[in-house]
Amino acid sequence: MAAITLGGNPINTNGELPKVGSKAPEFQLVKQDLGITTLADFAGSKVVLNIFPSIDTNTCATSVRTFNAKASTLENTKVLCISRDLPFAQKRFCGAEGLDNVINLSDFNTGNFGKDYGLEITEGAFSGLHARAVVVIDENGTVKHTELVSEIANEPNYESALAAL
Repeated sequence: MAAITLGGNPINTNGELPKVGSKAPEFQLVKQDLGITTLADFAGSKVVLNIFPSIDTNTCATSVRTFNAKASTLENTKVLCISRDLPFAQKRFCGAEGLDNVINLSDFNTGNFGKDYGLEITEGAFSGLHARAVVVIDENGTVKHTELVSEIANEPNYESALAAL
């Protein structure tokens, strides 16, 4: 389990992020059309997983906007924005914001992604949601960079994540 904070109050996740150098855990997430996508669907591309509690919070929205702006300049890279929000909420947000360089995916139906990546918050007001984190995966499915943001209200280190590409 990893310790983080929410508004300065300590909370925990169910585990630890995958280790740098390890194979990224496979996942099944829900797309905006309610179909399923997996990590294998992105084989051959670099992948940035931008993981957060909810698209309807300021910091989460900022991370999606920021990665969307940066994604348009990244070669052979997909940015996946992952939360437990319903796909409809993710689609509404990106449509209203005109964001089309990122791929929103939902873990609403099982929560298995959050559990498998060690990011499920286990206590407090956000229990059951995902902690804020970034995971960078290379074309071969190997984890190249991870960041678990220690305070949920803080943004991830975008430059560090992109430097790992």
